[in-house]
Amino acid sequence: MGAAMVAERLWPLILPLLLIGGLFLIAAWFGLFRVAGDTVRYGLLVAFGAGVIWSLLRLRHFRSPTAGEIDLRLERHNRLHHRPIATQTDHLADTSASDPLARALWREHQKRMAGRIGALGTGLPASDIARRDPYALRTLVPLFLVIAFAFSFSDAGGRITDAFSARAGGPGTPPTRIDAWVTPPDYTGRAPVFLTAEQNRSETLFTVPRFSTVTVRVIGGETGVDWTPIGGEAASIPRSDSEQRPDTAQYDYVLENDGTLAVGGGQAGPFAFSVTPDSPPEVRFTEAPAEEATGALALKYRLTDDYGVVSAEAIVATLDPPDPEARPLYEPPVIDLRIPPRRGDGAGETVTELIESPFAGMAVGIHIMAEDAAGQSSRSRTAEIFLPERRFTNPLALAVLEQRQLLAMDADDKPYVERLLKSTMLRPEQTIPRLADYLALSTVVSRLDQAETDDQLRAVVDYMWEVAIGIEDGNLSAAEKRLRDAQQALREAIERGASPDEIDALMQELRTAMAEYMRELAENAARDPNRANQPPPDPSQTMTGEDLQDMLDRLEELAKNGDKEAAQQLLSMMEQMMQNMQAMQGQSGQQSAQGRMRQQMDQLGEIMREQQELMDETFRREQGEPAEPGQEGQPGDPNRQGQNRPGQGEPGQVQPGQGEPDQGQSGQGQQPGEGQNGLAGQTLQDLQDRQRQLQRDLGRLTDDLRGSGIEPGEGFGDAGEAMGRAGDDLSQEDGRGAVGNQGEALEAMRRGAQDMMNQMQAMQEGRPGDEGGPGENGQARGTDDRDPLGRPRATRGPDFGDTTKVPEEIEAERARRILEEIRRRLGDRLSPELERQYLERLLETQ
Repeated sequence: MGAAMVAERLWPLILPLLLIGGLFLIAAWFGLFRVAGDTVRYGLLVAFGAGVIWSLLRLRHFRSPTAGEIDLRLERHNRLHHRPIATQTDHLADTSASDPLARALWREHQKRMAGRIGALGTGLPASDIARRDPYALRTLVPLFLVIAFAFSFSDAGGRITDAFSARAGGPGTPPTRIDAWVTPPDYTGRAPVFLTAEQNRSETLFTVPRFSTVTVRVIGGETGVDWTPIGGEAASIPRSDSEQRPDTAQYDYVLENDGTLAVGGGQAGPFAFSVTPDSPPEVRFTEAPAEEATGALALKYRLTDDYGVVSAEAIVATLDPPDPEARPLYEPPVIDLRIPPRRGDGAGETVTELIESPFAGMAVGIHIMAEDAAGQSSRSRTAEIFLPERRFTNPLALAVLEQRQLLAMDADDKPYVERLLKSTMLRPEQTIPRLADYLALSTVVSRLDQAETDDQLRAVVDYMWEVAIGIEDGNLSAAEKRLRDAQQALREAIERGASPDEIDALMQELRTAMAEYMRELAENAARDPNRANQPPPDPSQTMTGEDLQDMLDRLEELAKNGDKEAAQQLLSMMEQMMQNMQAMQGQSGQQSAQGRMRQQMDQLGEIMREQQELMDETFRREQGEPAEPGQEGQPGDPNRQGQNRPGQGEPGQVQPGQGEPDQGQSGQGQQPGEGQNGLAGQTLQDLQDRQRQLQRDLGRLTDDLRGSGIEPGEGFGDAGEAMGRAGDDLSQEDGRGAVGNQGEALEAMRRGAQDMMNQMQAMQEGRPGDEGGPGENGQARGTDDRDPLGRPRATRGPDFGDTTKVPEEIEAERARRILEEIRRRLGDRLSPELERQYLERLLETQ
């Protein structure tokens, strides 16, 4: 209780001192002493000093509480009547102290008073400040004290030392304020750097990008700003604000080289700068330009720059030097490339349609030009390729396209083109079976005759493309256009992740368009006069209406599950199938000329099937499994019916149980007692003989290819060597090594088969048969190795493993479950925001 009474008496005396100290801090932190003149500053200091002295003098009136005052306070606070606490220390008067009865009564009275005391509470100090300050003005001081403390950290805030620092200049003159900062170029994405900030005062060197702007702003005065380059002399920087405000001066300077900035002869800085130059962008092809299955040109590339590429374009140029006297109507196409996200740095891919360009089908060189925000540009190496073109089979359409290209490359060839077009119309009853085609050609000749300017000639060139399309498509134009429009709409919907309802509507339109297109093809095929001379189709290579319906159902399922890549691939396969079906309309009389090539492909396919089965048999013997019937037939057994199954044909993927039972020799299983890592002698000899026979068959095939004008690629040579090593491994009872070499032989034969197909395609198209055209990897591929529905033709050999893989049912089901879980988590309101953003990005990548 004594401490509480001391606090009650001391608090009113010390409170004025605390309030005066708080007012001093408020004035200092708000910058009052900083902006005030010396006279005002001295006056404030005297006032605050006098207040402090007055507050200290009031402390003389402080008096500590006595014991009686403390006892009385305790009795009053605990509501003890008759002063029981004071009774314990009180005593009888001298007149009654000698009376035994009085002393006994007094002790009994003290005992009873002591029993009433019990536990005592001291309570809290209670001062009379509220009576002296009824409006609670004292609370404003701590409130403004907190605000002033926060304000002191700003650039305009003051310091306590300002009250004791003299100011130069006349009374009321504000001090000079200098602010300096560096602003990097916008394209760098970097934030400005404040040179005069408190955290940067200890920095001696600032590294900034080139072309950054350093700004110095002086408030309340004028000063000079000098720039000293490394190894050079100092130069003054002129003002850049045109002196619009007399109390403010601003200086701007663009940093191009290293140097030092000094302000006001040392008032701020100096600031040393290391300028980082901006490197030009780097661009390269990640893959050679290639033709997509739909006929589009696919460009894959990588862009790299310090701060990102802002634009990139692929420039096409003909490989043959242009005729200086020619007057071309069109410049080679320039393709705007997609810039990768995240500031234009990384891998990118652009797919563009150029089949309508007059340059389609020409041998060209393509290089990429990339430019960054600083205006620096770089170019990639030049890749050579035949620009993708639509393949026409109608001779009249081909003639129109040829004259169209001549006119587009040189407008001065107009008379020559006109004469050639008229010559095609000399005997229309023999060369132009359709009246609509004859009228279209007549219109082309008429427009060409009337065209005078380049714009009119370009309009004729565009019209000639439409005429060629009409001649080639015949009555299928409307059906084909509807089908292509439906495919394009579905492709765009898949790309943007359309809703299931929209996918349903687009799939229904695709089904209707496909049915109409197939009906038109069937009607044209029924009218084909050469149909009776064609061999019957292979039932195993015929796609029924049920198969087509399954493909459409599969496409719809992939689109709804959000598997964009697989859906796009399957849609591309359907587009290729449509093109193949159309191309087959004009190729019924050309099948016999390809008999020898088909026979060679069949032989290669038979060798690859035998090698696959032999590898399977070797693997089973190595694992100690019994042989299945039909697995040990001799190479070339006509009764063997090898089947290509899903997943078969990849190196190292051996599936027990492949192959069908045949009528050849039955395989001999592993006998009891034979080891897991070795083969029985009779079986080993049999497998070794079969491997040697396959090697001889491959050698005879390569000799036959050379006789046909086809140079066998390195793949066949590698395959023969791998077969030889496999035979040696079998002779040494090394089944594991034999399986590895047999897999390498299969892979090498696939490479050789791909090379052989490219050469055959080039021979059929009339091009020099090296590796499939001027592209680096022979990317141009024909469609004659597939049936009208886009599948490998039975008479053209097996599938060599280069077809598009569509996910199996279990993969699609797993993708569907994952998407459903992602959508469920997004619908949960309790999911954290960070998790929701991650799930949304997952859906966007689909």
